[in-house]
Amino acid sequence: MNFMQIDVYTESEAVNLLVMRLSELGINGFTIHDSADFEEFLENKDMNWDYVDDDLMGLKNVPTHITLYLQDNEQGLETLSELKGVLSELKAENGSFYGSLELKIDNVKEEDWANNWKQYYKPFNVGEKLIIKPSWENVTDIGNRKILEIDPASTFGTGQHHTTRLVMEKLEGVLGNNDKVLDLGCGSGILSIAAMLLGAESAVMVDIFKNAADTAAENMEKNGFTAEKYRAYCGNIIEDEALRNEIGTGYNVVVANIVADVIIAMSSLFRSFMKSDATLIVSGIIDERLEEVLSALKENGFTVKDTASSEGWNVIVLK
Repeated sequence: MNFMQIDVYTESEAVNLLVMRLSELGINGFTIHDSADFEEFLENKDMNWDYVDDDLMGLKNVPTHITLYLQDNEQGLETLSELKGVLSELKAENGSFYGSLELKIDNVKEEDWANNWKQYYKPFNVGEKLIIKPSWENVTDIGNRKILEIDPASTFGTGQHHTTRLVMEKLEGVLGNNDKVLDLGCGSGILSIAAMLLGAESAVMVDIFKNAADTAAENMEKNGFTAEKYRAYCGNIIEDEALRNEIGTGYNVVVANIVADVIIAMSSLFRSFMKSDATLIVSGIIDERLEEVLSALKENGFTVKDTASSEGWNVIVLK
């Protein structure tokens, strides 16, 4: 199995916060290179020593950076897309604190990284009604399926991740014509686009990252849906009451393909957006957190109607 070595350049004071953000992406194996570690060693170590590890000595003049490894396959590239989105947001929020946040991938120029997708990202079917394709691929024999076109970008959602596919498959069974859909944690907007192709009347997309909300809107347009059919917001519904009021209520289907902790935090808010007979679909839940998420949703008045899993990831359909 091949891996990509990825270096993210930052500042010493930002390392801990950046590591937390990497962990939120599921990146838990990395090496920190920080000259401040060497300086701390010299300040706190008495001088009666004869040996210093070569790795520590090598930190003396190195620019501060974090090295991580991702599999050189479609899953690794999906994570890389999300990483790029997070770094863009951090730089926009407080670039001076985080430093350059320059991204180096092996010896490949950053602008060329997306070319690696082309060996992996081919058209593929989802459920009974959709085919997902990148812009550089042509498809002709699609039968009764509808084409959803989406390219890798600086946010999550090409359709290849198990969680995304699970939600799209469940959408087929719950969407009715003219339904209003709310997509919380929209990423690339792929779930909203899928919902529109499956017959939804409109979609509202929300993400805490501005580049995700912008990308989702762009992808909607690329798939033929104009602005009167969708809205895209950047914000945090858990903390922002004004945003919740702006989003409104009366949705037939709410989807949240995020992570367990965020779903639990949102569990008391979902109903405020929904019609009385609406459907909630949540995903991004690993096996180890499934019961915890189920408990939180049941405590807030939801009844489980369906579940599915794939490679340790789960989707839950509720009323």
